[in-house]
Amino acid sequence: MKLDDLKQSNRVEDRRGQSGPSFGRGPSGGNGMNGLLLQLLFSRGKGKWFIIAILIFSFFVGGGNLGDLIGLNSPQTNYEKNYTPSTVSDEDAIFISKVFASTEEFWTQEFKKEGLRYNPPTLVIYDHQTQTGGCGVGSASAGPFYCPADSKVYIDLTFYQELSTKYKAAGDFAMAYVIAHEVGHHVQNELGTMKAYQQKRQGLSDKAANALTVRLELQADYYAGAWANYVEGQGLLEVGDIEEAMNAAHAVGDDTLQEAAYGTTVPDSFTHGTSEQRQKWFMRGFQYGDLRHGDTFSGNI
Repeated sequence: MKLDDLKQSNRVEDRRGQSGPSFGRGPSGGNGMNGLLLQLLFSRGKGKWFIIAILIFSFFVGGGNLGDLIGLNSPQTNYEKNYTPSTVSDEDAIFISKVFASTEEFWTQEFKKEGLRYNPPTLVIYDHQTQTGGCGVGSASAGPFYCPADSKVYIDLTFYQELSTKYKAAGDFAMAYVIAHEVGHHVQNELGTMKAYQQKRQGLSDKAANALTVRLELQADYYAGAWANYVEGQGLLEVGDIEEAMNAAHAVGDDTLQEAAYGTTVPDSFTHGTSEQRQKWFMRGFQYGDLRHGDTFSGNI
């Protein structure tokens, strides 16, 4: 994918190195005052209470609060205070930021065609784990994901390498497909599809709920393909890009993943669709490049 002339998104939170506070560690990963206090509390030194009193006095004089001091403030609150949209400088992050900006341009344009207003999501780059604004703690082991509660796409950049090594889906456009898929979930959130899905899913059996989730995921694949159509129209695709996306769609199909892990498949447990289905709906999106042909909730998929 040709990226040289593309701008970066200004809706990026770079949380790398900020994998969430824990006892004895401050927000930036260093030793926090709460950790020092805990060490003193459990120590046996005779002068520990005098030192603790000085630390507490100094902290409050400096404008701190009790929640920060003893580590009771939630990770989400800390992130809200310390993270603001920014640009990133390393190569992989720049690539993802530029792809993200391209999705913003496309969906803003596409929504406008339908008389709608698109509110872009925020991209959060993190490592290891991070607190979301309503979807619990995000973990790198779970791969990229979208949180509808805070309208943010979360990604640990190690997944970029995993696409090539673990999933055998090399290439920059394979990663672009993954990003566009997660943005596709935000499109669903904007259109009310996500809310309708969540309401309909309540009370369903596991089998029926899984089948409904497959349709949600395949629609996100369609939206990723629609974005790819836009990129092609901008003259940004290179030879082999669509093949890279198709390889990625195949690699993350439920049947392919289950076969590789267990040597068999359990279709009733599928939540994202087969490799064939994922490729089919990505290519349908690439064919039409719009919102109107991506109804995966009606008829056969």
